[in-house]
Amino acid sequence: MKLISTPESVLPVALAAMERTPDPRLREVMAALTRHLHAFVQEVHLTEAEFEHALDFLVAIGKATGEKKNEVVLLADTLGVSTLVALLNNPGDAATGGESLTALLGPFWRERSPMCEPGDSIARGGTPGVPLEVHGHVRDPQGRPVPGAMVDVWQASPVGLYENQDDGQPDMNLRGRFTADDAGRFFLRSVVPAGYPVPTDGPCGDLLRAQRRHPNRPAHLHFMISKPGFKVRVSQVFADTDENLESDPVFGVTRPLVGRFQLNADGTQATLHHDFTLEPGQTVFPKAPIP
Repeated sequence: MKLISTPESVLPVALAAMERTPDPRLREVMAALTRHLHAFVQEVHLTEAEFEHALDFLVAIGKATGEKKNEVVLLADTLGVSTLVALLNNPGDAATGGESLTALLGPFWRERSPMCEPGDSIARGGTPGVPLEVHGHVRDPQGRPVPGAMVDVWQASPVGLYENQDDGQPDMNLRGRFTADDAGRFFLRSVVPAGYPVPTDGPCGDLLRAQRRHPNRPAHLHFMISKPGFKVRVSQVFADTDENLESDPVFGVTRPLVGRFQLNADGTQATLHHDFTLEPGQTVFPKAPIP
């Protein structure tokens, strides 16, 4: 009988129990995860107290997730896992120098944001801030326009809050969907976003403080570009002057995602031009982290 007798003997017994998994991909993933977890526990010689603390942390992650935030997504982000998955699955093309233009979805995207006309402002309800005009093109890998592409954009306010975090903002404020024209162009108005701290009132905040890491994300706009027949492009564009570009707590800044937010001479108007590439493929939308 193959009975457990030593720490090293647990892994082969566990892997053997999983070999009957009918789904080959599930079998592969769970076997690899189990091997790495066992290796981790062996490497750090995890104590029973640390194990109990880790379990409590995971339970707290679930309890802290709700309509206002998704602590599970935040944990994946702050460990760099979300960016790693995005880069592995979106290697980019020659037009981007081999670098991906895909970025984190983040924990604040909402489905069914308002449909807007070209040039509409997504800053509703008298949202204060420096006016921002955003222009860009959506093209395929050969540089041809992608007419009719849907450009879904969302952002934090000039005080660093998404509308679902701030009772003072109208529902769906600073969110909108725009349709690219026949030349693949899109145009929208908003206000310049501010950087903001990721939520620190839950277990992820405790972890950041324990690691002496700051929580402040650089200012950015979120984009989700889509059209049937193309892969959905999830992206962010960061303000080039933000001091936290190199220390983003969720590791979301890659070089192609740094945009140039140009201010006029008196600082009363800003513009941003940023283009996006859609690659042919299956159109699969992510699951919204919040309602």
